[in-house]
Amino acid sequence: AKHPEIKALMKPDSNLIWVVVLMVLAQLAAFYLVRDLDWKWVIFWAYVFGSCISHSMTLAIHEISHNSAFGNSKAMWNRLFGIFANLPIGLPYSISFKRYHMDHHRYLGGDGIDVDIPTNFEGWFFCTRFRKFIWIVLQPFFYAIRPLCINPKPITRLEIINLLAQLSFDVVIYYLWGVKSIFYMLAGSVLGLGLHPISGHFIAEHYMFLKGHETYSYYGPLNLLTFNVGYHNEHHDFPNIPGKSLPLVKKIAAEYYDNLPQYNSWIKVLYDFVMDDTISPYSRMKRQLKGEVKQD
Repeated sequence: AKHPEIKALMKPDSNLIWVVVLMVLAQLAAFYLVRDLDWKWVIFWAYVFGSCISHSMTLAIHEISHNSAFGNSKAMWNRLFGIFANLPIGLPYSISFKRYHMDHHRYLGGDGIDVDIPTNFEGWFFCTRFRKFIWIVLQPFFYAIRPLCINPKPITRLEIINLLAQLSFDVVIYYLWGVKSIFYMLAGSVLGLGLHPISGHFIAEHYMFLKGHETYSYYGPLNLLTFNVGYHNEHHDFPNIPGKSLPLVKKIAAEYYDNLPQYNSWIKVLYDFVMDDTISPYSRMKRQLKGEVKQD
């Protein structure tokens, strides 16, 4: 109400389409280039380059899940484009992510609904510094398994299409360039979502380092690789504004954001999470939802 000009930012970001296409092409070139390298170099480039592209692509898929590529009027175009963006990651998840991520926005912290909340086992077991370190390394596996444990949903036709498209792509890459290209693709995705500087955003977004503050923004340079996902308070306030425009939201409505707790280093977030004995996977706000719950 105070800043009606923010409404002008609620439109799709056509640049997202070309960025995603270029990222897919970059990974295709990388699949070709690593096909004959020694294994040590395949692993090196999977972590140094492939992991960054893969993690960045998951955040492009996050943007696409909010219909930021083609707009709300072309929802199916966004879903199919998400399947395309999913290809160089190696494992199908774009369609499922969209379904669960909408629940995360509607019912943030909702017990049994928001699968971004760690399970009771995670909170109980990963409670020491060493175990929390291992938990960070294994984050991609927990994010994959957790929905099946907390809130399993029936498989949809689009999820089957996502699976078949991904399997076909993986088979073609293996047929053309062999096992090293497949390893580079999958290892880059696992490493990029685990012990990696960009992965600090998983913890920075909603873990309560300060009592009473449930969501935090990050304003450091890694936003350039992550479609401004660090602007997380802004994103939850206006999920229909593409990441490209979230810095403008902060600028326009500075009085609402400048004085909130914020981060400037995701690496420090990871370090503090491991070393601070008062923080664990339990350090999330969990709510018992009341009334009717509508899920995708």
